[in-house]
Amino acid sequence: MIENNDFSQIVYGRKSIRKYDESVKIPRDEMLEMIKKATTAPSSVNMQPWRFMVVESKEEKNKLKPLIRFNTLQNDTSSAMILIFGDMNCYEYGEDIYNQAVEENKMPPEVRDQQLENIIPYYKSFTKKEMNDVIKIDSSLFAMQLMLIARSHGYDTCPIGGFESDELAEAFGLDKERYVPVLILSIGKAVEEGHQSVRLDADKLTIFK
Repeated sequence: MIENNDFSQIVYGRKSIRKYDESVKIPRDEMLEMIKKATTAPSSVNMQPWRFMVVESKEEKNKLKPLIRFNTLQNDTSSAMILIFGDMNCYEYGEDIYNQAVEENKMPPEVRDQQLENIIPYYKSFTKKEMNDVIKIDSSLFAMQLMLIARSHGYDTCPIGGFESDELAEAFGLDKERYVPVLILSIGKAVEEGHQSVRLDADKLTIFK
């Protein structure tokens, strides 16, 4: 349910929230709605390598707790912790993605065939590092979009990079060679405003040629 469509307030009012109202649980249909909206984020050749696990039960949060170092307050109070993984074998969904594009009249069949003929072998040729870089960039674009969409629904988030990345996938029953942890997002109804922060001026960060 949309609570706020003010773009400036959504973007400039976003803060990393660490404490949430423990009584507020986001309904699963609304969680899926927000994730669906966030998957409109761009990805390289539309391979959509992001995969998600929504950790919302007390039992599963307890399993997550020892893996997130100093971020336990978010885990204890949030409505859910969203584990974002990148799929090293994302190209296996290539045909499904491009077939759907044809079925929805968003792509001619000949373009699909040409794209798949080039893209799938190209992705299969990537080194582990090259694929790791691609899926992490794409999944990070999704994560940022989800943080803003959550605000439009009246929720807040905190991006978490401090966790045991080598243990996360296996702890939740995933193949750690295939599913690479990218980010964890806590999400819920904020009970704090979040810290004010500063940003470097754009002219210090930008070079024009």
